[in-house]
Amino acid sequence: MLVESGFHKFLGFYEDLPKLLRRAGIDLDKMLTWEKTMEIRIPDGKTAGEFGIAPVKAPLKTIGGLLGNNDILSYAEKLSLLPFLAAGFKDHAANPEELDRCSVKEYAERHGVHPDALSHLLEPLTGGILFLPPERFSALVFFSLFAPAAAKVLKMQIGGFNGGMRDVMVEPLIEAIRDRGGEVRLNSPVRGLLRDGEAVRGVRLDSGDLRAGHVVVAADLGSAQRLLRPEFGTAPQWQPFFALQTMPHITLQLELTEPLLPEDRTEFGPGTIWGSFTEQSRTTFRHVPGRVSAILTPSDELMALTDEEIFERACLDAVRLGLELRPKVTEYRVIRSRDLFYSVQPGNDRHRPEQRTGVPGLTLAGDYTRQSMYTTMEGAVRSGLLAAEAVIEALQTQA
Repeated sequence: MLVESGFHKFLGFYEDLPKLLRRAGIDLDKMLTWEKTMEIRIPDGKTAGEFGIAPVKAPLKTIGGLLGNNDILSYAEKLSLLPFLAAGFKDHAANPEELDRCSVKEYAERHGVHPDALSHLLEPLTGGILFLPPERFSALVFFSLFAPAAAKVLKMQIGGFNGGMRDVMVEPLIEAIRDRGGEVRLNSPVRGLLRDGEAVRGVRLDSGDLRAGHVVVAADLGSAQRLLRPEFGTAPQWQPFFALQTMPHITLQLELTEPLLPEDRTEFGPGTIWGSFTEQSRTTFRHVPGRVSAILTPSDELMALTDEEIFERACLDAVRLGLELRPKVTEYRVIRSRDLFYSVQPGNDRHRPEQRTGVPGLTLAGDYTRQSMYTTMEGAVRSGLLAAEAVIEALQTQA
């Protein structure tokens, strides 16, 4: 069964990632299927609502979604979000450190958000995107994720990949690197750094030493911490980096006898373990008759369960969402990790490191490093651009 780390979505207001892909000769419209709507399913037969997410390509659905769906959120409940949003975007620009001291739930209650607006809208957005419920999700991270969308609302849309992300995006990027004279080694784990006094001068592989004038560590946070701790674990200046907490994530991926959902689009299931999910049999996984991928929440509580227990919970909660899942399942996989992502809980942001490390020959990259887009593909690319600037500056200084 083909699996990925999760289901991946491409946001229309990204800037640096599209530029990178176009430089590699990748056609975004061939790589992606653009979604016009998303759906929120309220469990236990209550209701479901469709929301437009493409103001330019689907303006009527976007307007209708905002003005309608009153069985999910009444006009009064929608209006209760306005002070919360206005204050949040203001504090995001003017007082980010203070914003990171409180959770989304605390901030919402402080600004009078109706409880149903919190559970029916804000909970899906926190748990379905980055695994944590509103009471444990930093208000700073929340508004940082949505500030670019608010500023570029006309570019807002969500793209699903037309094929596995490795096939349609990663492999073309690798080929573009090779075409420009670069070398890419796969299945070559890095076992440690090579030091020359205070400077880093390469990495140690199973196949031998790989020396370089500069090393960029662009791994996920957990791997980066494990790699760097033997060298810098006791250095005072590195303690914030090692104090940066990670969070677990769990995805459930299922092959089915037929599609579970009528469209390949983003769905949310607040009040269940189905944080967010999507049908992918018409886009990413066309070789099977039905395919669903889900981000499960709360991930830290589910980590203690076996794969079989998680599957059973998912089947029960699917029924609560009006989905008859179990009779259609032919294969499933639970994909879990404890430290691929840095935690977006309040107070963790202050530990995020800059790309420049102060160590000669060593630079960091990754969406956990300090840049404006947090845990997104766009954030990873921005961190790479900042890392490249640091490397160029260091090499020019050496010259």
